Amino acid sequence: MINQEKIEAAVKALFGGIQFTAEPSGLYDPLRYMIEIGGKRLRPRLCLTTYSLYKDEFCPEILEPAAGLEVFHSFTLIHDDIMDRSPLRRGVDTVWKKWSPDTAILSGDVMCIDSYSRVAKAPRKCLDEVLALFSKTAAQVCEGQQYDMEFEERGDVTMDEYMRMIGLKTGVLIACAAKMGALIGGATKEERESLYEYGYNLGLAFQVADDYLDVFGDEKVFGKPIGSDIVNSKKSWLTVRAFEKAEGGALSDLREAMAMGVGTPEEKEEKISAVRGLYQELGVGRDAQDSILRLNSRALEAARKVCDGERFMLLYDFAGRLIGRAK
Repeated sequence: MINQEKIEAAVKALFGGIQFTAEPSGLYDPLRYMIEIGGKRLRPRLCLTTYSLYKDEFCPEILEPAAGLEVFHSFTLIHDDIMDRSPLRRGVDTVWKKWSPDTAILSGDVMCIDSYSRVAKAPRKCLDEVLALFSKTAAQVCEGQQYDMEFEERGDVTMDEYMRMIGLKTGVLIACAAKMGALIGGATKEERESLYEYGYNLGLAFQVADDYLDVFGDEKVFGKPIGSDIVNSKKSWLTVRAFEKAEGGALSDLREAMAMGVGTPEEKEEKISAVRGLYQELGVGRDAQDSILRLNSRALEAARKVCDGERFMLLYDFAGRLIGRAK
């Protein structure tokens, strides 16, 4: 087994030395920019963590696919920021804001291609399975983004629909990371499926936490403007839960608040404040925190099917770091 210290060192070295094609710089500079501005690296970190349950050292055949997961995730962020018109990512300008939407689209495309070239360096003996898993996941992430956009135009999104959407948009890539590391590490089929379940539930918990922090977080810590989901009328976990709970006057107030204009900075702040206040009255922030803990418990139940002792603690600690920001 590889310990936590070595996992962290491997992740740091991996992204400290990652290389992209030099020219044309207008195409590849945004890729370097996305990696340099940092991030939690949770997908490659999870991939290396599940691999570490089965192996005693890292090699390029796991490091490159792990890097590919982060590169793919960064590609999705570039495109998501265009669609959401988000000006900030991790506290700095988004790619479309720093360069242009056209550059962001093209650089995102080549970033996706780069991710495949890295994942394809998995060991030959399991390469077909790794690529099939990654390709299916990549398509599912796009499906989730489509549902997310469609939900913006609907007022009747159910919690089941919402959880399915975030499962596709967020859960499956984290689940893929967990399964890919185990697959390359030599886990049994049953272990791989349990680790996929572990990653999927953590992915759901992570997204609910993200929704919570978008309303109740600190912008300096969160890395992007607080209230962006409210401004963009996106259906977050809190929105769906609020409409489930609201009745009578509270329901009317919620509908009016969600329909408020956002043409000026002042109007944006007014809408955010109004919706946040209603969320607080309805207690949906507490509900979100409870949901995060339930999903984390499901993830750990799946992990216990795979291992115990020090190996289980690797997975337990990873989960704790992932959801700790929204406790």
